Amino acid sequence: MRRNAGKMPRDLFESNQNHPHEGSVPLAERMRPVTIGEFVGQEHLIGPGKPLRRVIENGLRSSLIFWGPAGSGKTSLARLLARNTRAHFVEFSAVLSGIKQIKDVIKTAEYLKSQKSLPTILFIDEIHRFNKAQQDAFLPCVENGTILLLGATTENPSFEVISALLSRSRVFTLKPLSKENIISLIQRVILDPRSGMADGSLQIDPDVPIMLAELSGGDARVALSTLEFAWGLASEDDRGIRTITGERIAEALEKKPVQYDRSGEHHFNMISAFHKSLRGSDPQAALYWLARMLDGGEDPLYICRRMVRFASEDIGLADPRALTISIAARDAYHFLGSPEGDLALAECAIYLATAPKSNRSDRAFQRALESARNTSDLPVPLAIRNAPTRMMQSMGYGNGYRYDHDAPDGYAGQEFLPSQLSGTVYYEPGNMGFEMEISRRLDWWLKRRQELRSEGESSAGNKPKNNS
Repeated sequence: MRRNAGKMPRDLFESNQNHPHEGSVPLAERMRPVTIGEFVGQEHLIGPGKPLRRVIENGLRSSLIFWGPAGSGKTSLARLLARNTRAHFVEFSAVLSGIKQIKDVIKTAEYLKSQKSLPTILFIDEIHRFNKAQQDAFLPCVENGTILLLGATTENPSFEVISALLSRSRVFTLKPLSKENIISLIQRVILDPRSGMADGSLQIDPDVPIMLAELSGGDARVALSTLEFAWGLASEDDRGIRTITGERIAEALEKKPVQYDRSGEHHFNMISAFHKSLRGSDPQAALYWLARMLDGGEDPLYICRRMVRFASEDIGLADPRALTISIAARDAYHFLGSPEGDLALAECAIYLATAPKSNRSDRAFQRALESARNTSDLPVPLAIRNAPTRMMQSMGYGNGYRYDHDAPDGYAGQEFLPSQLSGTVYYEPGNMGFEMEISRRLDWWLKRRQELRSEGESSAGNKPKNNS
């Protein structure tokens, strides 16, 4: 992939008069599309006839929020909309701006609307970083049309944007760029005069675009910044040409960027994927999502807590050892730390994924909890009340209690529920793992209880009548 025009190489950071940006502007910024035809990716939104394309071509008329990963084109789309809309365009970052800046924008927007009938497009990058008070500040101007809001966020707007703004905006979801998108973008770099690399001084090995596409994680900014840094690492040959090789790319990008946010949607999506992989008895997927979370910087003890929860909720008594192993994994990690302790988490994940599953304990407890809340006024039966004092004994506390260990087979078969709930069943074991043994035991106890009650009734019937 080579363009040789015989020109002397020019420093990437040297001023370039052939494009509107100064040479010190990063490559990713210089390569932003000026027209919709130059935009790469998001075909589901800006392909022919697609909704966002129609908005861009016809001009912005209502507020929009772009939700998508870094480097997917949110800012570029906002600027394309601004170019095609007769409006005053204001752009600032939620990281650097506060209430004062918002009030200044509102004041100017109100003047332009009232004096020149000119709306203001307010583009807020990382809008999720604005708190509720800051978002509330420009809500009235969005409601009356003084401001057309363009928000960009990497976080789920349903969590991060106040409902009043969300209801007045249309959300467009952007996807990470595909490998083909990244390759197309890299190929454009050496042809577009705005890039500063289209002067014949650049040669890219054929495997470099593919490598960048695989390492950038669908982030155009990462791909272009890595290419630019690799260009700086490369040396000129005797013809003044710099060759970017896979080795230079590896030097420029020592580690693939991790798409993970411990407090955002990635966090919840991945722990959900991990939990569902365990429930679905897929150790391969469970290990993958565990590795993704650990590599992304997730708190390992948070993962431990989720595995302990899983052992109780989804395995339960089908394999009572699951809870013990989960606690052991937590203790092992706490003792060893990373990276040695990571293996204990992996071992636990494999065990949980391959263990028999049952949620019967969880369901039983939920039924018992509902019953307890509906019958909170039922007294404890006298026979099983504690009787530590003579007065309590005289009141009948503990009377009639049968000590199970004194029974011939260690089972007295008495009733422990309030009489109003007698016979209620909360826990019904499944047919997986250890619960089959529990089911056998419960069947034996039920049969024995019925026998004991039958014997008691028979004995009571044979007692002589009191004729007094």
